[in-house]
Amino acid sequence: MNDTGKSAANSDVLEAIRTRRVVRSLTTAPVAREDLETVVDSARYAPRAGNRRIHRYIVVTRPALLRALRMISPGMLQVPTAAIVVCVDWAQVRTYGFAPANPGPYIDVGTAAATILLAAHALDLGAGPVTSFSRTAAATLLDLPESVRPELIVCLGHPAVERRPPSCSRPGPTWADVVRWDREAHPD
Repeated sequence: MNDTGKSAANSDVLEAIRTRRVVRSLTTAPVAREDLETVVDSARYAPRAGNRRIHRYIVVTRPALLRALRMISPGMLQVPTAAIVVCVDWAQVRTYGFAPANPGPYIDVGTAAATILLAAHALDLGAGPVTSFSRTAAATLLDLPESVRPELIVCLGHPAVERRPPSCSRPGPTWADVVRWDREAHPD
């Protein structure tokens, strides 16, 4: 790839990061299976501790099961037509020798979720993460093995309203307000 192509690709990635939004207003149109496969496949490209594969993904599309998930998820404000439940296989975590308090599995849930959200955005799907739900109830609903625990749900669907255009004047702090440079902290 020449420098012009590389620059354009980098710009596309940065534009996707800047324009991705949590979408809570979704239509009732189903998400195509091909799109769901693309989105869940993206998770395998997410960074993870030691390149270990400790996550499992449950794709939910049945309306009755989605309704049941919503009933146990106070944080699920949207009504999705699909969801990807990001789970950790804790037996696999122990096999790899992670200490019980190691934050690696949770960090990896976050990188997988971020990758899934960007993939959904690239396909013009609306998406939003949910962490407020009963993990025990979700595991029961999804008939998960005892060692596999749901940690995060990504709701998916077609946006009901057009996405807001990107804005550099988003409310809240700018990057400069939340970053401290090491040389400023300890001048030479």
